[in-house]
Amino acid sequence: MFNVQCPLMARQTNDRVLTIQNLGLADYRDVLALQEELNEKRRDGQIGDAVLIVEHRPVITLGARKSANKLLVDAEALSRRGIDVVEIRRGGGTTLHNPGQLVFYPILDLQQLGLGVGEYVRTLEAIGIELLATLGVTTERRKGYPGLWIGRRKIASIGVRVSRFVTRHGMAINIANDLSLFDLMVPCGLEGVTMTSVQKETGKPQDMKNIKAQLTALLRRHFDKKA
Repeated sequence: MFNVQCPLMARQTNDRVLTIQNLGLADYRDVLALQEELNEKRRDGQIGDAVLIVEHRPVITLGARKSANKLLVDAEALSRRGIDVVEIRRGGGTTLHNPGQLVFYPILDLQQLGLGVGEYVRTLEAIGIELLATLGVTTERRKGYPGLWIGRRKIASIGVRVSRFVTRHGMAINIANDLSLFDLMVPCGLEGVTMTSVQKETGKPQDMKNIKAQLTALLRRHFDKKA
């Protein structure tokens, strides 16, 4: 069982402080349970805004939009490859997480930040655009398709859920992960989409520790009310 003991779990006296925690490599189900716990605590005012940064062991997640959940192999074949399958309540369709992919889950009170849901999603995209630019990759938005693109190649996915103004789930950016696993599904339910990564686009090795530090700085700049 994945267990986290951190300041997030205690009542904070100043909810203007953004807490960011790097969970390293972790199972999806454990981090999902932590998200749900923190989301409830944030809604009840027991903690301030928080972001979890993580890499996941191989997992395919199925979103709330059933028509967008498209697997190309059965559950038994996925199990043989050590890939978990988890149904979750967030926007979007089928997604994949695996090591080398940078994932972050904001637990934010949008009302206190003065953000609507659409503006929040655009802010996530802006963070991704800025981060990828520092890594030598130029990306763009596509209207109606949340995430980041390089032409018709997709490099980052977004799926969020908001309850009583508080967010959970978030954004996944392909840095140096095994892209072959995307062949087992239809990413986000979008036929004909090719997934790519920073490593594939640049041909250069990537330093995840440094990239996570850059992401932390961007998250503070965009979401920390004291920054």
